Amino acid sequence: MTINEALSDAKERQCILVMDNNQDMLMLLNRTLELEGFDTVVVADYDEAVSLLEKLDPDLVIMDTYLPDVISLRTLDIMRERSDVPIVVITSDNEVETLRTVFAHGADDYIRKPFAIRPFIARIKAKLRRYQGKVLEPSL
Repeated sequence: MTINEALSDAKERQCILVMDNNQDMLMLLNRTLELEGFDTVVVADYDEAVSLLEKLDPDLVIMDTYLPDVISLRTLDIMRERSDVPIVVITSDNEVETLRTVFAHGADDYIRKPFAIRPFIARIKAKLRRYQGKVLEPSL
């Protein structure tokens, strides 16, 4: 979905903003989420993600991060200051301290790479249900 389509959409489907600088991961997440019935807008850098946060008013943000990178943490802080949208961090970092750090900076969930698609989608839907009170069918 293009950014203009997302901005003009009447929000018939839930919108997920996906930020990752790996094009292969962006394509995988985009395709997977769209097959599950979500509108997705994918971006490759932090500044664009922050800019689109207010324009799109997404239902959820998925953000890849190379923690404890200062730019990643600053982006989390900015997003949390501007919105209460659920933020799910995905990363290949498996340190317990990183988990604490992302939660301290406003993340709502943390998923380690590599991850299986079905549990990933189940967690995304659960997060959306909790934040918006909508019932989504599990696809397990």
